[in-house]
Amino acid sequence: MEYRRTRQPGGTYFFTINLSERSRTLLVDHIALLRNAVRKVKQAHPFDILAWVVLPDHLHAIWALPENDPDCATRWMLIKAGFSRGIPQGEWIRASRRHKGERGIWQRRFWEHLILDEDDLQRHMDYVHINPVKHGYVERASEWPYSSIHRYIRQGWMSRDWAAGASDGFSVGERW
Repeated sequence: MEYRRTRQPGGTYFFTINLSERSRTLLVDHIALLRNAVRKVKQAHPFDILAWVVLPDHLHAIWALPENDPDCATRWMLIKAGFSRGIPQGEWIRASRRHKGERGIWQRRFWEHLILDEDDLQRHMDYVHINPVKHGYVERASEWPYSSIHRYIRQGWMSRDWAAGASDGFSVGERW
């Protein structure tokens, strides 16, 4: 089966990336390693990060790619590989992965969505920032340390109390 991706040069994309073992907390346990992997990939293959949240077992991101570049898959492959190289062996590895010499840290694929317009972008940015509340890690999105919400608070575009107490059924209110 061939997996098809939307390839829009200069596109803005929403992503969900999951650990293979969803009960692990590798992403927050090794946040510096993840940040370093992203930094290295951004230097070699530039992109803009519009929003990002890292939770223990998955992350969400919104990227804007350069005008002539549609390749998000290579960037994610390099980020995942860079992160994985710094994690000690010990994860459960399926036979099919072991045969190919792969680690078992990440799910192979990732979810992507090409952002269609400003309203779509706002909904996805809200989703990224509310995610730690949705999963019950914090009561306010601003309490979660691994989120781009802090950049928007510093810039005065969001308040510290944005979506305070929201959880399932979150609806976009005052955002920007």
